[in-house]
Amino acid sequence: MSDLAQTAGVVLVDKPVGPTSFRMVQQVRRALGIKKVGHAGTLDPFASGLLVICVSRSATRIISQLMEGEKEYLGILRLGFETDTQDREGNIVAEHAVPTLSQETIEACLAQFMGTQLQQPPQFSALKHKGKPLYHYARKGIVIEKDPRQITIFSLEFIEYCEQCLQIRVVCSKGTYVRTLATDIGRALGCGAYLQELRRTRSGSFHVNDAVDGSLLADSTSARQLLADKMLSVEEALAVLSRQEKV
Repeated sequence: MSDLAQTAGVVLVDKPVGPTSFRMVQQVRRALGIKKVGHAGTLDPFASGLLVICVSRSATRIISQLMEGEKEYLGILRLGFETDTQDREGNIVAEHAVPTLSQETIEACLAQFMGTQLQQPPQFSALKHKGKPLYHYARKGIVIEKDPRQITIFSLEFIEYCEQCLQIRVVCSKGTYVRTLATDIGRALGCGAYLQELRRTRSGSFHVNDAVDGSLLADSTSARQLLADKMLSVEEALAVLSRQEKV
């Protein structure tokens, strides 16, 4: 067992499209030889971007604190279709004609979603019901309604609209489902939508620009030193949180 096995801290990983968040945790665990590893906020397999991973017991104890900050995402909505999962991985359940949309029309629509509001958690989510995630029931056709949750959209910015794909930038509170937001935006535009692409660029004061390329973690030997070099100590991570709270 090398000295790296005694490593404790927080590492930022840029998760690629494809693997689950749990898979990325497994790769970190295997590379560092440490059993106690967890993440501060999951990303769906089709999504990419910042995953904050805590290594060792002292780091996993601050996961709840690391999850508190606002989140920033880049998303692409596919207009004209709705899916049962609200993203590209689901089955198409509705198709609609897409009206002519100007930038002014789109921006006026996005403005409606700013601020604090209630959001209905999606059926295909990891929220638990009787110890099992909602997607466990949804895949069996069982509908479990969870109470709407209060979220806040701090910023919702139009970036580009081309060939029925709308790109947006979202800054929101924890617990916000961007795919549900995509569905709601599509309905407000009168044509439906699902979330085609999603990338988390920031969580609190942690930014994806400072993250390890997650595609490099499959090789445990090379990943080991890469992770150790990028590891923030628990004290350093808490200092980042402190700066966040002062903003």
